[in-house]
Formats: sequence, C-alpha cells, structure tokens
Amino acid sequence: MIYNLSKNSFNTPILVLVFIAIVQTAFSQKEDSLKAKINVNGAISVTNNGISVIPTFILGKPAIIFDLVVRKKRFSFEPQFRFAVQEFKPWSFIFWLRYKLVETKKFSMGVGVHPSTVFGNTVATVNGVSKELITIRRFWAGEISPTYIVSKNVNFGVYYLSSIGLADATKNTNFVALGGNISNIKTVGGFSLKVSPQIYYLQMDTNKGYYVTSAFSLAKANFPLSLQSIVNKKIRSTILSKDFVWNVSLIYSY
Repeated sequence: MIYNLSKNSFNTPILVLVFIAIVQTAFSQKEDSLKAKINVNGAISVTNNGISVIPTFILGKPAIIFDLVVRKKRFSFEPQFRFAVQEFKPWSFIFWLRYKLVETKKFSMGVGVHPSTVFGNTVATVNGVSKELITIRRFWAGEISPTYIVSKNVNFGVYYLSSIGLADATKNTNFVALGGNISNIKTVGGFSLKVSPQIYYLQMDTNKGYYVTSAFSLAKANFPLSLQSIVNKKIRSTILSKDFVWNVSLIYSY
C-alpha cells in the first residue's frame, strides 16, 4: 500500500527533528552508558470507558490496557496495547520510543516518536452476506514535553504532540496542552492523591477545539493497585466530540 502525506503539513519537520535528536543522541552515548542497567516495569488497566492520550478520543465502552516500559539510562521503549473488554477486539497499539533530552533538578525535557495503529469496525457485504470487518488506520507521531519542577511534588509544563495520518486517516493532528501535576496529597489509610489538570488545544485538519481535562490518581506506596479517574470537558470545538466524558480505572502496576 502506498501512503500519501500532505505536502503542506508542518507536522513532518517536527517528527523528523524529534527522530534526528533521538538517533544522534543514541550514537553519541559514552561506552559506559551501554553497560547501564535495563529497568522493566508496566501496568494493566481496566476501565469503564477507554480514553486515549488525547482525551477527546474515546472508545465509549469498557477497555483493558497493557503498558510496558523498558528503560535504559535516558532512553525508553514504551509500547501500549488497548483492547475493548467485551469482545476483546483491538482498539489501538502504540509503540513509543522516548528520550530525556534534558534532565536537571528544576527542568526536564523529553522527546519521543511513535508509530500507532487504531482499529475500527465497518459493515461490508461479502458474497451477499453482511459482515462486520475490522478497519485499520495508521499514524506517525512525535512529542516534545518541557517540564519545570517546582518541588518534589509539584511541576508544570507544556506538552506538544504532532501526528501524521497515513492513507485515509486524519492527515494532520496537533495537540498542545498546558498542565501540571500535584502529587503526594495525603488522604486516609496511607493513600495519596495525585491531581493532573490540563487545558489543551486540538487541531485535526481544518477542525479545531479547546478543552479542559484532569486526571485524579489514588495510590499507596508499595501497593500494586491504584485507582484513576479522567474527566474531559469541551470548551469550544468544531471537532465532533462529546461535551463531557469521564472514566474510572483500576490499575495493577508491576
């Protein structure tokens, strides 16, 4: 299959620059960094409503999400596999390659690139019989995430994600978010709360919109289970999306 990219897309140079930054830094690492320890961790999440990285996009039904992080020094490979619970049909697969470009006590900046596949359903007639078929849309995306660290438990920053759709997918997507994290808010029973508010702008080809969202996480140190809830509210948008969405997730971390 041949994929055509928009010649006027300003997403392409962003993805290229991020990819070059990761590759150049990889080859510039010192020999001792090659002997660094590899850390592996991950999580399994079950939620009543699948919500994507961009909270405007939802599955609209229960989902199970498998996350894996393989980290060595500043590099990490972070695949994510999402499925609809009821039919256990694939929802989306994402394969992040990330690098911490800057990492100091007060400031950090990460960059990343990924290919992703989003699955959908369509009804087609085959030999006179209507069947439900799985459709596939493919994307390439890049991200930049500068973060200012106020204290151990407080930080804020900007997150920018740029995506190019292949074939019949949305050609140009730009997501810009301003947000922060307030963590380790003590609650009862040794549990702590983390709040991550965010206001963001989303552009998809000729459509655009403004939204506000927040994630709330309840966790306990050295305990593998945690709860998370995400809420998302449309402010103003020409993108076809719900005015308000929410979910609750049970997360097992390993």
